[in-house]
Amino acid sequence: MAHFKDYENQENHVEEEQKHHGKDRKRAGFTGFIGALIGAIIVAAAMPLVYSDNMFSTDAANNTEETETTDMNTGGQSSEPAVEEMSTQSVSVSSEVTSAVNEVSDAVVGIFSLQQGGLMQEQGENQAQGAGSGVIYKKEGDSAFIVTNNHVIDGASRVEVGLSNDQRVEAEIVGTDALTDLAVLRISSENVDTVAEFGDSDALSTGEPAIAIGNPLGENLNGTVTQGIISSVDRSIPVDTNGDGQTDWNSDVLQTDAAINPGNSGGALVNIEGQLIGINSMKIAQSAVEGIGFAIPSNTVKPILEDLEANGQVERPQLGVTIGSLSEVPSYHWQETLNLPEGVEQGVFINSVQPGSAAESAELQQYDVITAINGQEIADGHDLRGFLYNDAKIDETIEITFYRNGEQQTTELTLGETGTQAG
Repeated sequence: MAHFKDYENQENHVEEEQKHHGKDRKRAGFTGFIGALIGAIIVAAAMPLVYSDNMFSTDAANNTEETETTDMNTGGQSSEPAVEEMSTQSVSVSSEVTSAVNEVSDAVVGIFSLQQGGLMQEQGENQAQGAGSGVIYKKEGDSAFIVTNNHVIDGASRVEVGLSNDQRVEAEIVGTDALTDLAVLRISSENVDTVAEFGDSDALSTGEPAIAIGNPLGENLNGTVTQGIISSVDRSIPVDTNGDGQTDWNSDVLQTDAAINPGNSGGALVNIEGQLIGINSMKIAQSAVEGIGFAIPSNTVKPILEDLEANGQVERPQLGVTIGSLSEVPSYHWQETLNLPEGVEQGVFINSVQPGSAAESAELQQYDVITAINGQEIADGHDLRGFLYNDAKIDETIEITFYRNGEQQTTELTLGETGTQAG
C-alpha cells in the first residue's frame, strides 16, 4: 500500500507543478502584450520626428530637394508636413549637332521649279517641273538672297520658295552659272528671320563632322537633317555642261558621306558650328555605291554669288573661240585636216573665231591648234578652261603657242570678258 501511496503523492506533486507553470505562462503573455502595446505607442509618437529629419524621405530617394513651408506668423517651420506637387522630368538631349542644326535650319528652304503647262492645261497655268533646296545667305533691306544649284531652276518659267514656316513665295532669278552649277534667287525679306553664316571651307579637315540639311523628295520631307563626316576636302569631278558627253570642266568639291538624296541639291552642308561650308550639289547614284556625295566649297561659292548678284552672270576672261580637244577627233585628222607634225598629240583646235573677239584681233584662225599658253602646256579643253577661269584675268595679255599648217607659231592677245563659249 505504501507503494500506491507514494505514486499518488507523485501525481499530486506533478499536478501542483503544472498549475504553477500555467500561471507563469499566463503572466508572461500578459507582460508581452503590455510591452508590445507600449512599443507601438512609442513608434507612433516618433514617426513625425523621423520624417521631419528626412530619414525616409521620398524626395531624398529621387535626388530632389524638399520644399520647406514656413509659418509666417511664428517665423518658424510649420509642424504640418509639406505637400509636394507631381512634376515632369525632361531629359536634355542637346548636343553640338542639334545646336548646329538650330543655328541654320530656318535658313534652308525648298525650291520649286515650274514651267508652262502643255496642251492639256489652260494658258498661263504652270506645272511642277522639279524640286530642290536652297540656303538664305543674305538679307538686305526688303530683299533676301538665296543660293541654290543652277540645275534645280534651269529652264523654269517660274520659281517658288518654301520657307521654314511653311509659307510659299515667288522668287526672282537674279543670276545663274552653269559652269559651277550655282544660281542666286531673290525673295522678299518680310518673313525671313534666319540667315546662314559662311564658314571657311579651306580650314576643313578630313574626318570632321558634316551635317546636310535639305528637302529630299520635295515638300513632304522638308528640313531633313543627315549627319556624316568630310570624306575628302579636295575632289575633282568631271562636269559636262553642254550635254555632249565630253568633260567641259572639272569641279573642285568636298566629299561627304552624309546622305544626299534627290531634292537635297542646293541645300546646306554645315560644320559643327552651324556654319555653311558647302552647297550640296551631286552624288554618285549607283546601286553598288553608298555614302558618296559632293558639295561646292563655301570659298568657291562666295565670289560666284558676288558676281551673280552684281551682273547676273560670272565674268570670266575669254579668248573668243569655240574649241575641241585633239582626243575628240580621229587621229587621221591630225595630219590630213589640221596638218600637225608627227609627235604633236595633245592640244585644242579652234572650230570658229567670234567676230570682234580677242582671238580675231590676234589673227587666230579656224583649225589652229593651241598647245601652250604662257609656256603652260594645254593638253585639252579642260586645261584651257582651267587656265582661263583659275589663273587668267580679264584684260590680261597672254602668249599663245599654236600650230598652223604644220608650223609652230606664237602670238599675244589681251583677254576679253565673259562668254558662254568654251574659250
